[in-house]
Amino acid sequence: MGICPIRCQSNLTRLENTPETPSQAPDETMVVSLCNYPSFGHTELMMCIGEQLTVISDDGDFMMVRSSTTGCETYISTCYTAKVTNRWLFTGISRYKAVELLMQPENLCGAFLIRESETNTDGYSLSVLKRTNSSYMDSVKHYRISNLQNGWFYISPGLTFPSLQQLVEHYSECVDGLCCRLTGPCFIKGLNDGREARPIPIAVKRPTLNWKDISRSMIMRRKRTESDNSLVSEGLREAITSYLQMTEDSDHSWDT
Repeated sequence: MGICPIRCQSNLTRLENTPETPSQAPDETMVVSLCNYPSFGHTELMMCIGEQLTVISDDGDFMMVRSSTTGCETYISTCYTAKVTNRWLFTGISRYKAVELLMQPENLCGAFLIRESETNTDGYSLSVLKRTNSSYMDSVKHYRISNLQNGWFYISPGLTFPSLQQLVEHYSECVDGLCCRLTGPCFIKGLNDGREARPIPIAVKRPTLNWKDISRSMIMRRKRTESDNSLVSEGLREAITSYLQMTEDSDHSWDT
């Protein structure tokens, strides 16, 4: 069995926003260019690699698109594009194209994307940029994302997640065996033009919990007020409360 990705240690840095945005709300699917077009020289580019495209029409094999960087409209094969969901889940790209996208100069160390696996049916791969002095191909590391029969995902068998979203959130906070921490999705040109930027997460350092100082009343408290500085988070409190309700006849050493 895999383990729950929720960690009980409170000395980890947490990212908090106000107001909080639901992590499970998926972003709309967008179309991104996989190449500079046209590719032959001495011709002005109509679209650039890694930019968001506006689809005007789509007949399956070809589509009419408008470039978000040049404003040009052109008729191209769908194999020159990829669909992107949640800003990091790319559909229809190869390992080589993942490297090419992540190696664009706008991406910093820790930029990443998740793509469909080329070798494992219904599987995924995580591609992460680690800028070093090594060769071009070695600057991007690839990790197989396997899935269990219950639909959970994992890179390391000892740590499983119910969704790719939660996998991304975890490795955005902890390295846990990767080449580096995930710092942000692969850059997409034109994506944020004219859009309101999301607030930057604020890092909050929680002190280490001393479970001997945690009383049953702190755990069983149902509502959290603005002045409540309890070290026990609401999620952890609810999990422990559920456990206590199932084992209410047992003797708990932390009762006070």
